Amino acid sequence: MLKISVVTISYNQGDYLKRCLDSVLSQDYPDLQYIVVDPGSSDASRTLIDACGDRVERIYEPDRGPADGLNRGFARATGDIFHFLNADDALLPGSLAYVASVFEANPRVDVLCGSGMKVDGDDRTLREIRASPLSLLRLAYGAVNFFQQGMFFRAGSFRQVNGFNVDNRTCWDGELILDMALQGAHFRSTRRPLALFRIHDASISGTGRLVESYRQDGERLFRKAMHRERRLYDCIPAGVFLLEKHLLTRLPSRWR
Repeated sequence: MLKISVVTISYNQGDYLKRCLDSVLSQDYPDLQYIVVDPGSSDASRTLIDACGDRVERIYEPDRGPADGLNRGFARATGDIFHFLNADDALLPGSLAYVASVFEANPRVDVLCGSGMKVDGDDRTLREIRASPLSLLRLAYGAVNFFQQGMFFRAGSFRQVNGFNVDNRTCWDGELILDMALQGAHFRSTRRPLALFRIHDASISGTGRLVESYRQDGERLFRKAMHRERRLYDCIPAGVFLLEKHLLTRLPSRWR
């Protein structure tokens, strides 16, 4: 059986943290390592984490931000498969068993990209998010439905790229996937819903305060993938890939 290591970074997310913790610990997966990183919350977060006892490994130390916190968590991880889950998100029941079965049946798959649901702060479902096929070119042109909460990857792929870029403050997850693609990782997408992505007023995605930083990081990642600046004619392949994504993610749902 494959061992799965899950890392959650938590900073003053006490309003949603218990739902996140419970969603992982209730998976009933027999070989689970759960690591929670909290650099210094001032709300009730650490009380909630400590209440989990020895079911959770805790890292309570300052860090340089989310990417650094994740690297610290995965430095302690001993699993075959890695996953990271934000403190305001949640796994869906049975997700870990399903993920393990996919990796066991497909030894060449390095990264599994699952689908899920977008919910609000009161757990109301806003819409379904279907993962689309991933490749280096699709990533470079931003033509993917990338659902971070449904992403699982082999430990070796993570270590091969030396983890997350700690200087990336907007899309450290997207850069990790791009780095894996540059190293030749094999991707598999599934329509199966694996997790919930929560959008609320205090979340990074909910505030919209980093729009310009996202744009700048997007251009940097394009240069990293393509080894050049974006050019006018890039609108043609970008349009083709975006159309493909639109069509594939709107076909009748079929778990693969």
